[in-house]
Amino acid sequence: MANQKHRILMVSDFFYPNFGGVENHIYYLSQCLLKFGHKVVVMTHAYGNRSGVRYMTGGLKVYYVPWRPFIMQNTLPTFYGTLPIIRTILIREKISLVHGHQAFSTLCHEALMHARTMGYRVVFTDHSLYGFADVGSIHMNKVLQFTLADVSQAICVSHTSKENTVLRSGLPPQKVFVVPNAVDTAMFKPAPERPGSNEIIIVVISRLVYRKGADLLVEVIPEVCRCYPNVRFIVGGDGPKRVRLEEMREKHSLQDRVEMLGAVPHAQVRSVLISGHIFLNSSLTEAFCIAILEAASCGLLTVSTRVGGVPEVLPDDMVVLAEPDPGDMVLAIRKAISLLPKIDPQVMHERMKKLYNWHDVAKRTEIVYDRALECPNQNLVERLSRYLSCGAWAGKLFCLVMIIDYLLWRFLELWKPAEDIEEVPDIVLPCQSDGESLKDCSEDQCLR
Repeated sequence: MANQKHRILMVSDFFYPNFGGVENHIYYLSQCLLKFGHKVVVMTHAYGNRSGVRYMTGGLKVYYVPWRPFIMQNTLPTFYGTLPIIRTILIREKISLVHGHQAFSTLCHEALMHARTMGYRVVFTDHSLYGFADVGSIHMNKVLQFTLADVSQAICVSHTSKENTVLRSGLPPQKVFVVPNAVDTAMFKPAPERPGSNEIIIVVISRLVYRKGADLLVEVIPEVCRCYPNVRFIVGGDGPKRVRLEEMREKHSLQDRVEMLGAVPHAQVRSVLISGHIFLNSSLTEAFCIAILEAASCGLLTVSTRVGGVPEVLPDDMVVLAEPDPGDMVLAIRKAISLLPKIDPQVMHERMKKLYNWHDVAKRTEIVYDRALECPNQNLVERLSRYLSCGAWAGKLFCLVMIIDYLLWRFLELWKPAEDIEEVPDIVLPCQSDGESLKDCSEDQCLR
């Protein structure tokens, strides 16, 4: 099966033009799979007036289905409302495997459910860590248990994430693979000349929310500025906690030493990173953290909280880890400042090129696809036994949901047989040369 070419449908609520770790992962992975000769189609919800079919760089086809986001870029759960359009896309594009991304994506869960009902192999990638005690996590973990009860294979971005997913979903560990994220090192290069050493610039680029540790920054920044008169902060990002940072800046009179950039478009992240010496990540939970890969690729020494999968990401000499405590983080920044003379941005960039690249991620994902297609296809009765094991009451409810889904699918098969749905021809567009960066696709790159 090594040379088998797959026809993959990537599904998530999170995709361009929205920017984030999941969006970048789907885009770069899809581009590499296209270069390997596979067919890749992306399905997501509509963004503003972006609805219908679009083509992106390398011939990547994207279905922006006419569902509007309900909350936090997620569509409203409909259970069965997406079945007709998902069935049509699967048949039109002659899909052989469905790959869903992110546990928080409603569209992902529904697509995987419908795909299994129709007999397709499915793969799920979990990009986040969740707890076990709060109401939101308990609800999400039950939904994840339902989705993964019948999944073919699963992928996590770190070993910590794998442990978390296995505990939350009850999925057998042998079904879960660890495939890390990567960084486009051709896009994130160090500056030709390193910033001057007279002033030490610490860069923070993050969503300013509680989960990203914005409250820690409020306590850490004034203390570092007090200890080091030659340190300046550049803070990029927006969110509800931005007000607290601006209040801190006013309270301690740090307007000339703390620059607030607001939301930074992904295309401009590198220009912000290369202006600094140290990258500060204060997340309280993180499955992987692509941001520190981008910073390291630009030659910045990283200071990060020791949470989730972060300790797995960079070698010890490229990152200084600290507990998510203001005092410990200040000590870590002190250590990082003392290590700066030993840091060579160009050497760090070359190391990152060898450690992380999207072609390696795509190769490892291909192996997971091959394993998924080797899984035996079971009938409805055999599949229902998996759902019954999800709980005394939840198991029966899950079985009812799947039985209704199966009956609706059979009705659609009678009402509009697969033979009546036209299969679309494959359009192969000229691909980028190997030396060209996989750049983010912007509005003007899409073929309308």
